[in-house]
Amino acid sequence: MSEKHWLYREENHRKLWIWGCVLLLLTVLAQLVFEIHGHYEFEAWLGFAAFYGFITCALMVVFAKLLGFLVKRKDSYYDD
Repeated sequence: MSEKHWLYREENHRKLWIWGCVLLLLTVLAQLVFEIHGHYEFEAWLGFAAFYGFITCALMVVFAKLLGFLVKRKDSYYDD
């Protein structure tokens, strides 16, 4: 009788999405309270760090997929 962890329960998926979006919105809105001292002017734009983080993460996923395509081997690579 192993019960699923609360993160994997179907009834909690919507709550997790809502709370995740609220948390992301609060971190972007925190920039209105705290002054950003970047090297460049565009670093102080509202939400720039969130946008930059999203784009960087998406590019890392694409790069990992391409790298996996280039270095993948057959299932029988280590067989005799």
